[in-house]
Amino acid sequence: MVKIGLEIHCQLTKLESKLFCPCKADYRSFEPNTNICPVCIGLPGSLPRLNQKAIEKGTLISLALNCKIPEKISFFRKNYFYPDLPKNYQITQFDAYGHTSIGNNGKITIEGKEIRITRIQLEEDPGRLIYEGTSEKNKITLVDYNRAGTPLVEVVTEPDFENPKQVRVFMNILVDLLENLGVSEPSLEGAVRADGNVSIEGGNKVEIKNVGSFHDLEKAVHFEITRQQSLVERGIPIELETRQWDDRRKITVSARSKEEEQDYRYFLEGDIPWILLDPKYVDQFKQNMPESIASKRDRYIEQFKIPAQVADVLSSDKFYSDLFELAHNEKNAKEVANIITTDLMGFVDTKEKRQQSKLTSKHLSDLANAIINNTITRNSSKSALQEIVKTGKSLNEIITELDLGHVSDEFELSAVIEKVINEESIAVKEIKEKPETVNFLVGKVMKKTKGKADPSLTLELLKKKLKIY
Repeated sequence: MVKIGLEIHCQLTKLESKLFCPCKADYRSFEPNTNICPVCIGLPGSLPRLNQKAIEKGTLISLALNCKIPEKISFFRKNYFYPDLPKNYQITQFDAYGHTSIGNNGKITIEGKEIRITRIQLEEDPGRLIYEGTSEKNKITLVDYNRAGTPLVEVVTEPDFENPKQVRVFMNILVDLLENLGVSEPSLEGAVRADGNVSIEGGNKVEIKNVGSFHDLEKAVHFEITRQQSLVERGIPIELETRQWDDRRKITVSARSKEEEQDYRYFLEGDIPWILLDPKYVDQFKQNMPESIASKRDRYIEQFKIPAQVADVLSSDKFYSDLFELAHNEKNAKEVANIITTDLMGFVDTKEKRQQSKLTSKHLSDLANAIINNTITRNSSKSALQEIVKTGKSLNEIITELDLGHVSDEFELSAVIEKVINEESIAVKEIKEKPETVNFLVGKVMKKTKGKADPSLTLELLKKKLKIY
């Protein structure tokens, strides 16, 4: 029997400052070791001051994962010695005196499988280690403390996953949830990281660290299951250890023996008092929770009759769902959803392209209305959308500049159809035996009109001209 558990570290990138000091939470734009202060690098005499906003974000995440919120929470010192940990201990949460982490006993269902959430805890991120050198002899390790103290939420699951695919699906759902809550930007480098814990046949647990992506996490878990099964078949005991993912060789390699909880010598952080969470405070968060992805998806399907597959894609990405909410009305909702998922996602498929885009919700609404009112064809709308994203010009300006107006005049269309019939004599002859060939001729008309012809009227005129009934 395979058991897989996860420990997911989610940076609260939407916060202004670190967890226990005023340094910037967004450390990525700083030169190495410049986003630091006495608190986050652990100088003697410095005292931590808890970021209240981090408590709020942690509460939001806990509620979204159906966790119980305790009446009071506490912080502990987790003692271990590593170059990226300037204090030689990490301030984190630990359920030593009952449930005192920000959330516990939650659950989330994926593909009909219930995954239990053991706890959700707030903690500070350590610094970063950068390795340089081409061989073991000249390899050096550099330390950047800019990240030290960045607020993290760690989500710890029970070993309820049965296969690597479930792991990937869960991670995708969690990332969508974090973005929907507005607490994190998962696309940022290092914003969401996960360690996998794998055991089989009731054997020792092996932790997999340093996995660069969710795709690699799925591969690492699959490799580790295969490795452990091979050891069991040969009668070799599975060691309790921490392993790393070697991305180049696509294997896990031993890093060190696995620490037990007692090895960390947890004790209460004396410089941070217990924090009481008033039930009224928690109720207020429950009432102000953003609409869940599942609820949003169901609403799109039921209220606007949007296809389930489109609703899935639209509801799971906050950027696109926010655009949809601002752009749609009862009449154009399906068309707005179609434009976003069919065309726009291809034009702004990276964070940089989203930031550079000049598109507004009004542009999107105008474009959907123009398609519905036959002012522009669906085909021409793609060219218009691409130009809007680049320039931010109004739809009317773009239709005029690019000559994208809808061709629906029968006389004008008939002249184009006549030309196509004369040029495609072979296809015309085939129509009696293969009536579907008429679609080929429709395509030729669309090409000659640069996508501006009304496809329905074109088909009707072609059938009348060729006497297809």
